[in-house]
Amino acid sequence: QVHLIESGGGLAQPGGSLRDSCAASEGTLSRYSMAWFRQAPGKEREFVAAIVRSGERTYYSDSVKGRFTISRDNAKTTVYLQLSSLKPEDTAVYYCAARANFWAVVVASGYDYWGQGTQVTVSS
Repeated sequence: QVHLIESGGGLAQPGGSLRDSCAASEGTLSRYSMAWFRQAPGKEREFVAAIVRSGERTYYSDSVKGRFTISRDNAKTTVYLQLSSLKPEDTAVYYCAARANFWAVVVASGYDYWGQGTQVTVSS
């Protein structure tokens, strides 16, 4: 079992950038493929980005492709989501998730562990 701790988020203007981080409370995330999801008020949780366990492959939703980047550090202790060219519609609570499998998937039900969520607000 792994306990995920998120940090980052905050308030940004349209066109600005933020970075979210997700770390394990103990040990590393090297056993897990990782993903970020988000949930806006009144909407369902949606897939944002994912990275396989090795870090060699990444996946993005069409709505964030080219603007967001998911990565993990060499020691695989932390997973990042770089949010750039932010839009007001990116406003949501962002959750990191871990899956005990090499391959990542784009559905929330495929993930075993979840972080507490971090608020991202994009507004002028």
